[in-house]
Amino acid sequence: MRAVTYVKNDTVEIWDKPVPEIEPDEVLLKVGGAGLCHSDIAIIGMGDENPLIGGTLGHEVAGTVAKAGAEVRGWNEGDGALVALILSCGHCRECLAGRDNQCEVVYPRDALAPLSPGIGSPGGMADYIAVKAHHLDPIGGLDPVEAAPLADAALTPMHAINTVRDRMTGDATVVTIGLGGLGHMALQILAATTGSRIIALDTDPEKLAFAEKNGADLTLPSDGGAAARILEETGGIGADVVLDFVGVQPTVDLALAVVRGGGAIRFVGLGGGAFEYVAGSGTGLPWGVNIERAYGGTRSDMREVVALAQAGKIGVEVVRYPLDDALQAFDDLTNGRVQGRAVLVP
Repeated sequence: MRAVTYVKNDTVEIWDKPVPEIEPDEVLLKVGGAGLCHSDIAIIGMGDENPLIGGTLGHEVAGTVAKAGAEVRGWNEGDGALVALILSCGHCRECLAGRDNQCEVVYPRDALAPLSPGIGSPGGMADYIAVKAHHLDPIGGLDPVEAAPLADAALTPMHAINTVRDRMTGDATVVTIGLGGLGHMALQILAATTGSRIIALDTDPEKLAFAEKNGADLTLPSDGGAAARILEETGGIGADVVLDFVGVQPTVDLALAVVRGGGAIRFVGLGGGAFEYVAGSGTGLPWGVNIERAYGGTRSDMREVVALAQAGKIGVEVVRYPLDDALQAFDDLTNGRVQGRAVLVP
């Protein structure tokens, strides 16, 4: 079978690999779509000593069941399924508490990231993928191409939003920075599940136009004047919640500049921005601000986004690429030519 393989720094190739053999508790999934995101770009740019070299990429995967192992129940040939982003054990303390995105077994303290398809385990940018049956969720009649990005592009913002949902009252202001793969889904989730005022920012006019049509109450260019405008719009108090889906230094600075006292910031983007925290006065951070380095989401979060997609309340903006054009998809995403989410279609 064809498999998009990470071969060396900043280089992927399509290799021929055997169709996976499945264990009794696994399902062989015929891949219908595999999303491509900026974390894939980050992974292949981590140098020639990266332990992930040689692996098949792809952590946003949906498809149809081709074969089920002897111990598998509830899955039949042809069923549509979405693969969990984080391959949790299901039995540890964190999993049993519903925090399976922090599974102690697959995410030891010194790990690069939790075990995921394409990140420590064979990914879905291929014709087939073998998956433990308990890592699958049904997608019903959803198109696997459009469902695949739900595993990260929708799951990750849903989880970040769920961690601050108590702050998203009808009189709250939520600022979402960056309207790319994750950000354009966060906007739709906010509009579908909260009554808060949404201020959406990006540097791309096309993405701002999308936001205007999909639930943003105010769109602003993410530039040097954005902080002053947000503070003006909130009477000088600031935003209740700031979601940063970019994470570069200017967006980190913006988040810190506009969050209100007692508000919350979720840094989701992996752009390398930083801030200094001083335990005491003079830090520049308002009192009571809650900050979290958000990652992925839980199975409960995933079922929520699937339900919203099935109800037509959210939808991924998809750019389809044949699997054989994977290198072009990587190049287009790297150079900012993708609106929404690139999806490889075997």
